[in-house]
Amino acid sequence: MTASTRIDLGTPLTETPDSCGAFPRLTDEQIRVLGEEGERRPVRAGEVLYAQGGWPSEFFVILSGKVAVTEGTGDDAKVVRVHGPRRFLGELGLLEGLPAFVGAVAADPGEVLAIPVSAVRHLVLGDPVLGDLILRAYLVRRTLLIGSGNGLRIVGSCYSPDTRRLLEFVARNRLPYRLVDVDKDQQTEALLERFGVAVADTPVVVVNGTEVLRNPSTAELAGRIGLLPPEPETGVRDVLVVGAGPSGLAAMVYGASDGLRLSAFDAMAPGGQAGTTSRIENYLGFPPGISGAELAERSVIQAAKFGARVAVPAQARTLEARGGRYAVGFDDGIEIVSHTVVIASGARYRRLVVPGIETFEATGVYYAATVHEARRCLASPVAVVGGGNSAGQAAVFLAEGSPVVHLLVRGGDLAANMSRYLVDQVEQHPRISVLGHTEVRELVGGDGLESVVVENNRTGERRVLDARALFVFIGASPHTAWLSGTVALDEDGFVLTGADAEGFRDADVWRGVHRAPLVLETNRPGVFAVGDVRHGSVKRVASAIGEGAMAVRFVHEHLSQEA
Repeated sequence: MTASTRIDLGTPLTETPDSCGAFPRLTDEQIRVLGEEGERRPVRAGEVLYAQGGWPSEFFVILSGKVAVTEGTGDDAKVVRVHGPRRFLGELGLLEGLPAFVGAVAADPGEVLAIPVSAVRHLVLGDPVLGDLILRAYLVRRTLLIGSGNGLRIVGSCYSPDTRRLLEFVARNRLPYRLVDVDKDQQTEALLERFGVAVADTPVVVVNGTEVLRNPSTAELAGRIGLLPPEPETGVRDVLVVGAGPSGLAAMVYGASDGLRLSAFDAMAPGGQAGTTSRIENYLGFPPGISGAELAERSVIQAAKFGARVAVPAQARTLEARGGRYAVGFDDGIEIVSHTVVIASGARYRRLVVPGIETFEATGVYYAATVHEARRCLASPVAVVGGGNSAGQAAVFLAEGSPVVHLLVRGGDLAANMSRYLVDQVEQHPRISVLGHTEVRELVGGDGLESVVVENNRTGERRVLDARALFVFIGASPHTAWLSGTVALDEDGFVLTGADAEGFRDADVWRGVHRAPLVLETNRPGVFAVGDVRHGSVKRVASAIGEGAMAVRFVHEHLSQEA
């Protein structure tokens, strides 16, 4: 523990109330259990328990006194929260192996219980009660960090493609950040002058309040903040999972728990398209519902329990058969060789075709509805395009903060593509207005979106809707360009499997394999496809997870025949 801080602790600090379950107090028994793995330590006022940007090696429980959670460094440091006895410190990054997005300093003389992080990870994954308490608190704390704008600072123009690239990357990986817009934010000039950066050199990412990354690649940023980099070529894997949406994450968890030598990669972030879903309410076992981001984060931690992690960002570029095995080439020349491959590269949302839409894609058109997007249009009217579950979930979520949500549906029947429970929620919500047989024809605005011109596709009648943001959910296209010529695809680019792949088998390739393609197997023996990337898949999170689990069973079957 370090022993200096510039935080003024002369004024007594009031403990932050726990209004959302983020800062629970531990019981005597829970402290006793944790104490078996750690040690009690006295602390003095001003003593730093861990610094922002550091890599905490210990989990702290406050036994007496108070601890201030701080954001920023030096003269810019400020107290953002205060905790007292029986509360514990840290957030989700502690379990994920990421640096601290905030610091912690003792506000009063007192005592803490310090437990090695490795022991806490074991408890979280092994103790169903204490582990769930800590994990739930950490998940909420991450949401609070994101909502408060703590963490990384991205300085750039929201009209810049590179700024948007960085924003998408941190948002999809659920990393706390704050955008300092050079076109709108008054503090930009002073901030850039402080770091010796010209406007022409933006975007830049400020890490820990002091370190400046000038227009970093997503790989460079990922490496700096502790996300797992792609691994070098070392040995042949049993199974290689390409993509970390629900199906890929399921394959990771089941494969790693079975002891397979496994590697997993994703081009953007764990969670896939499901990770952008604000709330999944019909997923078995979660009556209150669960956000796609939380489901992904829980899955990543569960996979880590069995020794598997997702390398990001890692874009697959090629798949090549090589002597009965398969080599997958990634960005930066990395190549992984494996006995089997699970293709879980998913699909990406289709863009809306409207003249001039690219002008607003920097400021008011979104293809996801998470906390990041919602906070940009809080208390403003918005429009959502689409008639499926993703559109319905987005509309319900956005209606929590927007006075009016216009749901624009090309067809006339919501129930045609939307689950019944969601149709009921949408139709009964007082702030959601459903417009059937409606399509977007024009977007209107200056610096940002102001209104949407829509047309009734039966009558031709047009009207102007007040909307400061447009959310688009109109289907998806499979991410399979890297597979072209290697595995059989349907006319829309989805991977053919099982009986659909039977007619594309090459006799030479299948020589010695005395069976037809398995249900999830492609026309290449040992190459499987799961989730949204697969032809005929059911576009549901539960079915994607089931396919990921099934694929591991088929991997075992293929490996046993290969042996």
